Amino acid sequence: MKKVSVIIVFIAISFFVIVGRSRYERKTEIKEEKMTVQIKNVDDLVALFPKTPQEIEEKTERYIEQLKNAIKDIITIPDEKRTYKNTAQALDLAVALSHFLALEAACAVLKEVSPGAAIRKMASKALKQLSSVGIDLISNNVELYRAFKAYAEGNAKKENLAADQQYFVDETVADFKRSGLDLPEEQLKKAKKIKKEIVDLTLQFETNVSTDDSKIEVNRAELAGLEDDFIAQLKKTEDGKYILGTDYPTYFNVMQNCTVEETRKNFFHVFQNKAYPANEPILESIIAKRDELATLLGYKSFAHLNIDDEMMKTPERVYKFLQDLLVKLDKKEQKEFELLKANLPKSATLTEDGKLKPWDVSFVHNMYKKEHLAVDEGKVSEYFVLENTLNGMFEIYQTFFGLRFEIEDTKEFWHEEVKLAKVFDAKTNELISYLLLDLHPRPNKFQHAAHFGILPAVTLDEKRLVEVSFVVANFPKSTAKKPSLLKRRQVETLFHEFGHALHGILGRTKIASLSGTAVKRDFVELPSQLLEEWTWDPEMLKRMSKHYQTGESLPDELIEKIIKLKQFDTGYFWQRQCYLARISLEYYKPGAKKDLHQIVQRLYSEIIKNAEISPDTHFYTQFGHLTNYGARYYSYIWSKVLTDDVFERIKQHGLLNPEIGREYVEKILSFGGSKDPNELLKDFLGREPNDKAFIKNLGLN
Repeated sequence: MKKVSVIIVFIAISFFVIVGRSRYERKTEIKEEKMTVQIKNVDDLVALFPKTPQEIEEKTERYIEQLKNAIKDIITIPDEKRTYKNTAQALDLAVALSHFLALEAACAVLKEVSPGAAIRKMASKALKQLSSVGIDLISNNVELYRAFKAYAEGNAKKENLAADQQYFVDETVADFKRSGLDLPEEQLKKAKKIKKEIVDLTLQFETNVSTDDSKIEVNRAELAGLEDDFIAQLKKTEDGKYILGTDYPTYFNVMQNCTVEETRKNFFHVFQNKAYPANEPILESIIAKRDELATLLGYKSFAHLNIDDEMMKTPERVYKFLQDLLVKLDKKEQKEFELLKANLPKSATLTEDGKLKPWDVSFVHNMYKKEHLAVDEGKVSEYFVLENTLNGMFEIYQTFFGLRFEIEDTKEFWHEEVKLAKVFDAKTNELISYLLLDLHPRPNKFQHAAHFGILPAVTLDEKRLVEVSFVVANFPKSTAKKPSLLKRRQVETLFHEFGHALHGILGRTKIASLSGTAVKRDFVELPSQLLEEWTWDPEMLKRMSKHYQTGESLPDELIEKIIKLKQFDTGYFWQRQCYLARISLEYYKPGAKKDLHQIVQRLYSEIIKNAEISPDTHFYTQFGHLTNYGARYYSYIWSKVLTDDVFERIKQHGLLNPEIGREYVEKILSFGGSKDPNELLKDFLGREPNDKAFIKNLGLN
């Protein structure tokens, strides 16, 4: 999350170091000591997460008052007395290192992972309240904006600000303006109301997805093609039928491996209609209100507002980027489809117009890989026990990034499965982060994989404060016969989310609201996508793999086949990514009313040439990126272009080379969001970035 603008949507905000002599600075210094959160031990870490609904409620009221007082102190400083420390940094400390922020982050986590319904409900309620207050106190506070603007246009010009300080000041003023604080009073009131409504609608959208418990019931014969161990861990009904819940591990396993078409078809429709119809009117309202907000702020559309502060700058540039890429992808996808069509598995047939049925896409692709590229994903997973893979990953990171990890079980958080990783600077042996891990599925838990920043990595008064991160995933649990085994894609997911975590840990700045992952949205995926590339390297695969029975690493011939797989299916994969990116652009183009279903159907037909879309599905009602990424889903594709360029240079020096690792940290990660990413990339690459490595990796040359 980045700067003041992000607070409009999801309230993680900014802060302050005080070394002044005036009475105003001394007054703020006293409050700063009481407000800021500094984690000194595990007990402090445990205390971040409320244990009861009552504790959430009490802390919400208390920390809101703290934030109100801190903002009031900033506003009441006379303009002629303003300094970077008592105004810019004061705002930063008051929100980004405050108990207010820590509670907001903790509630965001508990809402998604707490086993207790009462805790989840109160955490969701608190998030709404904190978000609403944050909008009022920060992003919609005209008095605060005028105070900050007075400093930016006044005393800031007299101070010899460091580059990161000036960047923060400039970006914050721009964000205040983008929030509409230059609007006349009546229009600003309207904008405030719309923003609050959007926050409430977004939280309801997310809640509907996370609490949807859709499932189907099948008999044993309808699970043909699935492994006995997987079937054995499924829950059953009283009459002995197996229950297929719509968590991701279950869904992907069934859709890729079940040889019974009717099971795939029924499960596909249930999964693709999660949170439907409840979320359709909610999403329509979010889109309409965002369009209204953008128009009020003087933008052509919400997409224009949403992308204005990103690397890409305009939807038009994004659209051209996607269209140019699709031209290249179409040729490769068609070649891949011809191979699939000529080798269809028995239980899959084409439609009358020669396309794959929607419930057959994953199955056909996976069966081709198994039978013709000779990679059985189930066999590969036998080499990736979760615990061993974690240890192998940590060994790689320890070497490349100069870190040391200590993992321990703990019973002190919201669930007994939560693990705690302590992260140390290997050179100084200094503790720099606490990293919480919650890696297995359970009822009412967040069903994707994600990284949550809890407290930022900050250097305050020359002291490095301990960062706090959380990684959530839904990897399979161990059974009586087998440990938790990860599919190859799940290994990538693990590296991806830890990429975000390491960005949070190593992106240490003196400006907390620009720390770690608080970068431009179309740059934020680079550090996570970058680390996925380690999972395609032969040496790295050897290091992290270990068969759960024999203890042997992946054999060379299997590794060779895995590497060959990297360029297979890239046509369809990135074609689909472009499709999702286009949906987000279309939903947020000019106009308040959109036919959500028609747009999805039309774009699929235009972009996905060789697979049919079902008219009876509404996947957009669970497409969470539409709320949190808005029009910026293209970020995954754009950042992958940048990722491949950066990785190409790293690989030339060696994936375990601590020198290039240190340079990558110092020139890219360490700046967090305190410097324009265009400049960071140019500094590291020694030139402007290009797409040559991306095109080569896709096999599009």
